[in-house]
Amino acid sequence: MIRVHIFVEGQTEETFVREVLYDHFQRQNIYLYPILVRTSKTGKGGVVSYGKIKPQVYRKCREDSTAFVTTMFDLYGLLSDFPGKNSQPHTTDPFVKASYLEQQMGADIDNNNFIPNLLVHEFEGLLYSSPQAFAGWFGQDIADCLQADCDKFTSPEHINDDPQTAPSKRILRLFPDYEKPWHGSLIALDIGLDIIREQCQHFNQWLTRLEQISES
Repeated sequence: MIRVHIFVEGQTEETFVREVLYDHFQRQNIYLYPILVRTSKTGKGGVVSYGKIKPQVYRKCREDSTAFVTTMFDLYGLLSDFPGKNSQPHTTDPFVKASYLEQQMGADIDNNNFIPNLLVHEFEGLLYSSPQAFAGWFGQDIADCLQADCDKFTSPEHINDDPQTAPSKRILRLFPDYEKPWHGSLIALDIGLDIIREQCQHFNQWLTRLEQISES
């Protein structure tokens, strides 16, 4: 049995791991365990600073060396103290940015059982894999608007990371009652993992890397 601890930002990502990813990996004898990052002695969820994240990730790598540790943090809004944040390449290619920052985080944590990962650009980007899935929740008109939005970009992971045009901001502008912890995972379930992997290259590469653990 292979164990993988996944540090996540919030309850939506935690539920996504449990409800969408868990069964897929269990069939390959890989067991996923989401961990909500701690923001204080009593608080959990949200990434307030890399300085608070690093000790948690590093400690888990060291205390459970027979397991693997990975992350599911948003590239969008990444904190200024994140490794490589101030030296990242000047490019519009989100995959290059994400890969560079992941490499920097991997070097900073410096444990063989650590697999760094960032979502491009945020969890809601995955939901753009199939805007039609929003129709049952918000109505066909909103689904059509989201599809029109998506059609302007190469892929869901290319949708802007600007504070006004990030995937979550676009959804909220169309449907202010969107609640990430409630709607996010349910819509992801409706879309299905196969479609998300087809549409989201960087996300798929992360899952492929996790799947390859069993082969190595």
